Amino acid sequence: MLFEAPLQQLETTPIDSSSFGSCLDQPSVQHLAIAFNRHFVKHQTQLTPGATEPFYQAAKSLDDVATIFSSHDYFSSALHEIAHWCIAGAERRQLDDYGYWYEPDGRSPEQQAEFFKVEVKPQALEWAFSLAAGIPFRLSIDNLDGGAEAFTQAYTFRDEVYRQLERYFLQGFPTRALLMIQLLCRLYRKQHPIHQPHIESCLL
Repeated sequence: MLFEAPLQQLETTPIDSSSFGSCLDQPSVQHLAIAFNRHFVKHQTQLTPGATEPFYQAAKSLDDVATIFSSHDYFSSALHEIAHWCIAGAERRQLDDYGYWYEPDGRSPEQQAEFFKVEVKPQALEWAFSLAAGIPFRLSIDNLDGGAEAFTQAYTFRDEVYRQLERYFLQGFPTRALLMIQLLCRLYRKQHPIHQPHIESCLL
């Protein structure tokens, strides 16, 4: 299966990918932030890497911009946080961290199951973004102290994320996610479409 939508179909802001130099060969979160902030300027949202912890800060007024803070210089963290932004509806985007409460490491099986439930769509989008950027996708379990049961649950979670990714390929990606894929394909794939990956390409 191919992602065959024309890459310019929903584009809102022209991107001169030649101005990013090595970004085309070696993904850089700083270059990504520059490109994202230009590409999504009409959405009044900016990407700011380098935070100790990821966080979404909602705009404080109609004239303000929302900020997606990603962790350190981690490219995958930026993709993950952007995926959450692509999923969040208009009301949640008005709330810091979209109104979600983060449970720290060491969750109970019930808490981890709830984590998996809300992470299926964002991680499916992150997988698609990783394909477009040409980097491996690693599933985020985010519960290292959960013991053997959490690790076993990870395989079920991986299957659910993969099935959601399949649905996106077949039924279409959310609008902002499609824009993001288009941007990444322009920067890193010379506008070539992404393909449905094999499930075993997912790192655990």
